[in-house]
Amino acid sequence: MNSVLYPLCAAIACLALLYKLRVLRADRSVTQVALVGNFFFLFITYTVSTPVVWVATSKAVGVVNFSGLLTQSCVILLTACQQVVLLHLSHEAPTAWRKARPRLIALALVLAGMVGLFVAATSRGEKPDDFAIDSAQYYPAYLTIYLLAYAANQVDVGVLGWRYAKIAPHPWMRRGLYLIAATLPFALIYTGCRAADVVAAQFDVSGEAWEPLAQVAVTIATLTKTLGWVLPDWGRSLSDLWQRIDDRRAYRDLAPLHREVTGQVPEPVLHLEPDTDLRTRLYRRLVEIRDAQWALRTWTPAAVAEAAERRGRSAGLADTDLAATIEAAQLKAALQARAAQRQPVPHTLSPRVAEPEDLAAELAFQRKMARAFATSPVVAAVAADFVPSPSVQENT
Repeated sequence: MNSVLYPLCAAIACLALLYKLRVLRADRSVTQVALVGNFFFLFITYTVSTPVVWVATSKAVGVVNFSGLLTQSCVILLTACQQVVLLHLSHEAPTAWRKARPRLIALALVLAGMVGLFVAATSRGEKPDDFAIDSAQYYPAYLTIYLLAYAANQVDVGVLGWRYAKIAPHPWMRRGLYLIAATLPFALIYTGCRAADVVAAQFDVSGEAWEPLAQVAVTIATLTKTLGWVLPDWGRSLSDLWQRIDDRRAYRDLAPLHREVTGQVPEPVLHLEPDTDLRTRLYRRLVEIRDAQWALRTWTPAAVAEAAERRGRSAGLADTDLAATIEAAQLKAALQARAAQRQPVPHTLSPRVAEPEDLAAELAFQRKMARAFATSPVVAAVAADFVPSPSVQENT
């Protein structure tokens, strides 16, 4: 299984590393440098863990299973990088380094202990597919110290990520940190499987039965955590992409209403060049609908608003949904009256029911109004009640 999962993780780590190297050209802060280190060690870990690379690396160095020591040492180093990142996000630099110092010293001691125990262990040949299982049986002290350090640091990273996510200043950073914290259960599953390897080995039992679970758990933790680290950077691009998609949908949603009102009141329509950007076109569409709505107010029977509100409340509408339905009903009744050239007396004094606070709220409201104009049974029923007839007094 690791012939498939580990190259996948290595490829994703490589992409994240290349991306962060580009970011590093403009931002050489401690957090960015540490993230580059994190992705570098992650790339080395999963590249060397690939069986064919594992064997070649150990052979090149001339030490059997050197690849095992290298990959697990890289895991400790990348965890150190992650702690530096989270501490510098949570604290000012002096405080962050003060808190990081004992952690880094402890990890250095762990690495020294791992090297010493690895050197003292007896080699049984290359184990690219089951190094951890073999370690549990023949040099459990080495694997135990690695697992203790790995578990402790994964808990530390998870807790730090969760705490800072609650106060992070940007939405995408919060989402990324929550993802990082969410990997903790998978990291602990992996640790549990490896600890079970050590215990099972004392009874001459192999851990092959749960080895797939360990590999899948660590892969999920790795991929999710990698996404969490890059999400604050990529999130802004995702937001921009979603904004463009939503603007296009909004432009399309408003098209039928805009066509109806400007068909009878064309004066507000401003000619735009073919290459005018979508955001400008959308803004003009909002303005033109509102201008046409004001121009149509003298064609709107004064009783429409009350009738639409009564029917809307009976249908369970409230707040902006109700206001959008009332305005849509007024527009439909006004268009009917103007098309028949029968101007009502009295007419409404204002076509507005709601007053959105900003452009985003205005866009959301007009989309609701356009939807109600096209599909609301309340609007259809009210408009049917106010179909112009010859008896309607004309205002000359």
